[in-house]
Amino acid sequence: MNARAHRLEVREVVSETAEAVSLIFEIPAELRRRFDYSPGQFLTIRVPSAETGSVARCYSLSSSPHCAERATVTVKRTPGGYASNWLCDNVTAGSELTVLEPAGNFVPRDWNRDLLLCAAGSGITPIMSILKSALAVGRRKVVLLYANRDRQSIVFGPQLRELVRRYPRRLTVTHWLEAERGLPTARGVSTWARPYRGHDVYLCGPAGFATVVTQGLGQLRISGRAIRQEEYRSLTDNPFERHAAVVLAPAVGGSAVGLAPGPVGVTAAPLAVVPAPVRPSADTATVRVEIDGQAHTLAWPRGEKLLDVLLDHGIDAPYVCRESACGTCVCRVRQGRTRMLMNESLIEEELAAGLTLACQTLPESDDLDIAFDQ
Repeated sequence: MNARAHRLEVREVVSETAEAVSLIFEIPAELRRRFDYSPGQFLTIRVPSAETGSVARCYSLSSSPHCAERATVTVKRTPGGYASNWLCDNVTAGSELTVLEPAGNFVPRDWNRDLLLCAAGSGITPIMSILKSALAVGRRKVVLLYANRDRQSIVFGPQLRELVRRYPRRLTVTHWLEAERGLPTARGVSTWARPYRGHDVYLCGPAGFATVVTQGLGQLRISGRAIRQEEYRSLTDNPFERHAAVVLAPAVGGSAVGLAPGPVGVTAAPLAVVPAPVRPSADTATVRVEIDGQAHTLAWPRGEKLLDVLLDHGIDAPYVCRESACGTCVCRVRQGRTRMLMNESLIEEELAAGLTLACQTLPESDDLDIAFDQ
């Protein structure tokens, strides 16, 4: 089991609509630091499955860490979706779920900026966390465009009305309902957003909605690069399942000894083996990795991603999606050069600061030094 996975009790289940529920977690005192989170982040939940043992799904936190709220995720049923329907049908107060620590980088970096928030359907969940946090800790204006099928589909409707009542000069909420106005259009979004062209933009919703919003804002000369977007996608890897690590260590006399897989987070070592110095070669670089307070020096094959190398050595590196989207495996390159195959999470300022995604990173230098938790 992933060392960053923990059993949490569901304190309360709140019905938000006929299709959506909020799961409010009880975080024990010994785990509170591990479950500190930022507005816009998500939790990954293990859902039991008779066919595969389990499936992993990511659900955004709809609560705000700045409003004295317990950590809460909101789950909306997906037609034909196994995990969302299982959670909505089976979880009650007192249920226990296995949950990964908070992750994701769909997080505002400056609360002293006006915000333009665009959401559709269940995309409101991280947007709601950001909206409440901005009103609580900032002093700037917040504008929300929220698209749904009809009024019965609006998640957090009463909460939004109460927030507008409390912050009438700072919060503006516009509901775009398909039943009344048809689907959102680029022209409609452009007309609506014109007064807010100077706001920082955060977007979360289905692909079609995201495309329309991006096109509409593009008509106002707001480039796609200026829009922070959260994407929902299915995980291709289950972070709750043990990664089968096979560690090769040079034995006395120079032959290699294969080690049986050990538990994640533990690097096994055969008896009477003196590890040889790790040196770069034509096929491998040498990397020193600092993670969870420990340092590891490893051979890094030039064609293998850093995350795969770490997991193969039994090192419990953080990850969820392995596709560059979630930002969970972010780390800092302190020495040497690397390159990423894909990047859907890090912005230019973060890249300039030396951040990279372990799930997509290959070595370009012979010797590298990389740190997690920086």
